[in-house]
Amino acid sequence: MVASEPTPTQIAEMRAFNRFYTRLVGALEAHLLASPFTLGEARVIYEIATRHQVSAAELSRQLGLDAGYLSRLLYKLVEAGIIALSPNPSDRRQNLIALTADGDAAFAQLDSASIVAVGGLLAPLAAGDRAGLVAAMANIRRLLGDDMPSAPVVLRPPRPGDIGHIVGRQAAIYADEYGWDASYEGLAAEIAGKFVQEHDPAREACIVAERAGEVVGSVFLVDAGDGVAQLRLLYVEPSARGLGIGRSLVAQCIAQARAFGYRRIKLWTQSVLVPARKIYAAAGFTLVRADQTHSFGQDLTSEFWELPL
Repeated sequence: MVASEPTPTQIAEMRAFNRFYTRLVGALEAHLLASPFTLGEARVIYEIATRHQVSAAELSRQLGLDAGYLSRLLYKLVEAGIIALSPNPSDRRQNLIALTADGDAAFAQLDSASIVAVGGLLAPLAAGDRAGLVAAMANIRRLLGDDMPSAPVVLRPPRPGDIGHIVGRQAAIYADEYGWDASYEGLAAEIAGKFVQEHDPAREACIVAERAGEVVGSVFLVDAGDGVAQLRLLYVEPSARGLGIGRSLVAQCIAQARAFGYRRIKLWTQSVLVPARKIYAAAGFTLVRADQTHSFGQDLTSEFWELPL
């Protein structure tokens, strides 16, 4: 598909957002977060702190800074005792840059002040608005090609509201990607509702994947009887695919099943769910049966997989 040219209104709106955000976070102030550092200096300190040792060339590439401008920033930080240079043993033409003890202290103060400042912006928002804002920011980064590391993924138990959200998102994703009708939402709601009402914490679990405050995937482990566990309702948000979240959820589900003392774990899936099938196969599951069915408004091949524990 050929991309169309942005409209004048779209360009104006993005420029307005840029002006608003730089004012909101204090990017126009002489010093950042009441520190002695400019925004550029603080960003360089952050990059060095998170990499421990880095060359000027790597900093220039990562930050998109002119080499001359970066050199002046580094000189000021050396003079202030914030960073120190040492020869690079693998390339004598370059120095390695690291924080000094004073630099570590400066970074700790900057990082703490930044957490407090951002927390202050987010705190007045309702939980749903906060999650939506953070998700939108992550989407902006993704769409505009940000290659900085993503926020870490945390696996945790469900919180109030998570399970209803999970059912709705799965139904919407499968409708959009595979054309499944509302009967899938009914099935997912039945499985999740039974879990909420009847699950045994000593034998069953729901594992939620969260990134930057947003639910990006989940899986259920339920008791199927006779020492057999069942993996159910695995999904990963499209925006979070490629990060290994599905593999992590399945691995955690298997580990939990072993800890609960199950002899075997089984699952039911559809052949069209190719990424999930690859995860199951890589985790050691074996396809034991396949049936032709008409489910969720589609002609499907239902598959049954098992893994001895």
